Amino acid sequence: MPLAHKDRKPLIIFLGAFVPLWLVIFSSCQSHQHTDKKIFHYNESSGLASLDPAFAKNKQVMWTVHQLYNTLIEIDSNMQMKPSLAKYWTISDDKLVFTFYLRDDVLFTDDACFADGKGRKLTAHDVEYSFKRIVDKSTASPGAWIFNNRVDSANGFKAIDDTTFQLKLVRPFQSILGILSMQYCSVIPKEAVETYKTDFRRHPVGTGPFSFVAWEEGQALILKKNEHYFEKDAEGKSLPYLDGIKVSFYDSKATEFLEFQQDRLDFIDDIDPSFKDEVLTKTGNLKKTWLDKIELHKHPYLNIEYLGILVDVNNELVKNSPLRLQKIRQAINYGFDRRKMMLYLRNSIGIAAESGFVPAGLPSFDPVAVKGYYYDIAKAKQLLAEAGYPDGNNLPVIKLLTIPIYGDLGTYIADELLQSGIKVEVEVIQKSLLMEQTSKSQATFFRGSWIADYPDAENYLGVFYSKNPAPPNYTRYKNPSFDELYERALAEKNDSDRYELYRQMDRMVINDAPVVPLWYDMAIHLVHKNISNFYPNSLNLLELRKTKKI
Repeated sequence: MPLAHKDRKPLIIFLGAFVPLWLVIFSSCQSHQHTDKKIFHYNESSGLASLDPAFAKNKQVMWTVHQLYNTLIEIDSNMQMKPSLAKYWTISDDKLVFTFYLRDDVLFTDDACFADGKGRKLTAHDVEYSFKRIVDKSTASPGAWIFNNRVDSANGFKAIDDTTFQLKLVRPFQSILGILSMQYCSVIPKEAVETYKTDFRRHPVGTGPFSFVAWEEGQALILKKNEHYFEKDAEGKSLPYLDGIKVSFYDSKATEFLEFQQDRLDFIDDIDPSFKDEVLTKTGNLKKTWLDKIELHKHPYLNIEYLGILVDVNNELVKNSPLRLQKIRQAINYGFDRRKMMLYLRNSIGIAAESGFVPAGLPSFDPVAVKGYYYDIAKAKQLLAEAGYPDGNNLPVIKLLTIPIYGDLGTYIADELLQSGIKVEVEVIQKSLLMEQTSKSQATFFRGSWIADYPDAENYLGVFYSKNPAPPNYTRYKNPSFDELYERALAEKNDSDRYELYRQMDRMVINDAPVVPLWYDMAIHLVHKNISNFYPNSLNLLELRKTKKI
């Protein structure tokens, strides 16, 4: 839902300096006619809670923060680390000290928090301040966990000089580079936080490709091109190409779709089930009536949808459950057709999860090296018989907990499993209750999903590390051999060797079957044909630096 409407008076006063841009934007909002200004329009149906990077915990905030700020490192389209504010970095032999050498040509945008209102040069001291602010309890950042038990709490962040920043770990953790690419780690100026205090959430000051103009909560957010942005294209032309961004906050997906149809939004993210079949064929392509009007963009999205199984044998619920038996869990994995599920329930949006828990889109993903489960009813029946329940005789009914939007999915799986003799009762509950029960180990069989926080398979395999609580270890999986490999992988600097360790762990999880992988997700965008160079990555970040609008 949109956020509460705020007093408009501060907005009107603030806009005085930007009247020309606003006149263009508002005229464009009304008719969306082409002008000499190229404004990119999109909608956030869930609203926007903050523009403070320390609170970039969901897609809505992350997308906006990515336009306004930069991080030391970022992720390219191939899910590889590349420099951003940092030109390059080195790692000490003991793998505990990461030294980053910063660009010296990056400016914060002009703002009243600076002397004379002119944006100053970014330094390593800003990086130190930004990271310390994340872990400062007074900030209350939901991102504080990214450094907990990983970075030296006493001397973990240090500006050596204006262009050199050092990060010290308490133990080797190669995935720290992925964490530094997260929007939580955007670099901010201390002056802005001290000037605006709690209002910093709605008055961002960054170094990103776009700068803040105004935000009327629940109505619109306006950003304009940062004329002093440091990045250039291959031909030496300054980025970004767009003149600005306008974000609307229609809470209705139907309204959003109508606005898109009427050319008042340049793209929409995902397709609501209410009009999915109107736009897409069962094979996930545009229907003929739409081919000449819009483009369909699909790409892997680092999210896995799965069913989780509680496997803590010390839990009373597990002691009395047939799910305590590995062969029953394996039989469930073999007992339904994932490909048919994707075709009829998902319009082929996503990839049937017939490999491991680590999804497609990550560099370490290898469906040949990690063989998962596929539909094989004969194998499911064989495993049931070996577990002592031939044809499912005397097998107790298994209850599956899911949430309303996945009720049809649960019903499909239950119907499929019945063919091999596995009886599943689907119970639909609210998401908050499901999260509570899984966190307290009160659900033996439940629907779940895991979206990457950073692009490394460790983020997924940590779900099964026995020393992790729930979350993320909702299944309470414990395997000493897995834990040993996981700890080795944390310290492995060589990517190829680390990826092989990941695959070994993934194979263990698949064999032990504390989860039933369903599908590897796919981000889907509907885009107007006058938009080009619009290529989100597998983290589904909104990337607009090189986007063009005709």
